[in-house]
Amino acid sequence: MIKKVAVIKGDGIGPEIVTEAMKVLDKVAEKFGHRFDYTQLLMGGASIDANGVPLTEETIEACKASDAVLMGSIGGDTNTSPWYKLPADKRPEAGLLGIRKALGLFANLRPCLLYPQLSGACPLKEEIAAKGFDMLIMRELTGGLYFGARKTEEVDGVTTATDTLVYSEKEIRRIAVKAFEVAMKRRKKVTSVDKANVLDSSRLWRKVVNEVAKDYPEVTLEHMLVDNSAMQLVKDPAQFDVMVTENMFGDILSDEASMITGSIGMLPSASMNETKFGLYEPSGGSAPDIAGQDKANPIATILSAAMMLRYSFDLTDEADAVEAAVVKVLDQGYRTGDIMSEGCTKVGCAEMGSLIAANI
Repeated sequence: MIKKVAVIKGDGIGPEIVTEAMKVLDKVAEKFGHRFDYTQLLMGGASIDANGVPLTEETIEACKASDAVLMGSIGGDTNTSPWYKLPADKRPEAGLLGIRKALGLFANLRPCLLYPQLSGACPLKEEIAAKGFDMLIMRELTGGLYFGARKTEEVDGVTTATDTLVYSEKEIRRIAVKAFEVAMKRRKKVTSVDKANVLDSSRLWRKVVNEVAKDYPEVTLEHMLVDNSAMQLVKDPAQFDVMVTENMFGDILSDEASMITGSIGMLPSASMNETKFGLYEPSGGSAPDIAGQDKANPIATILSAAMMLRYSFDLTDEADAVEAAVVKVLDQGYRTGDIMSEGCTKVGCAEMGSLIAANI
């Protein structure tokens, strides 16, 4: 099989972690008889430096011409980087929002799994971590506050900022359908997170999710307010299977979920449109403070590449092989600094990638 992969290495640690994911993909291609043709593109701060804008039409068109996109982290230090002296629509994150919209990537899938080997790195109480957890947070990605109309103006002499939260029935229905479809392949439970006691958009969200649920009688549906769900994530994460929610709530909850795995460096993600096309990236940030020092954890990016194999290319055995290789390396006691524990062997970003590739 030959697949075209658009590669956006990004900023900060992005080039390092994506390089290791490509190393693993190349080993998969060698072992299973495939070929991955890479087209390297710029986005975010790297694109600002080269092109003056965080996302170009050329990058968008090259992504559309590919079978999937593998991406690193975008952005820099908001306090010191000159990128953050630019207008909001010219900053690195504007490229991320732009590419999601241009490619129709409305569903963000973030698996959150506590590996038994890393239970000691979990910040939760030992009795909670001992139960383990394996959930998937599905976040609506192209609607809500992040994409609504916004303005800052003077109102009666007072500077006033307005952000608009808008969701249509269609936007809610399509993410709900994705959530139930994924749940059918897992443990058949969906937790829909909203703020229906306050927000009209959440009341519509709950109504539409209830309608979709009727088409999936085998799936158990529960509704949970966002503040309660944030508490339940640290109280009893094992209760969750598939959690589906709107854009801003999903942004916050998925980062919370990532930290209870022991490190955000362990959390992959996929952003899908209505076909099998997806953009695959680690959930963590660009960590500019450790960029170029071989300290980054590439596992989230490598697991994101495994999601690409599974969801966009239907290469289930190959995805299983990558995920199994990660487990083998953890079993062997190798750790990057963020997940290091007593008795283990500390390795850098490049060595971790090489070890995982060698175990495929």
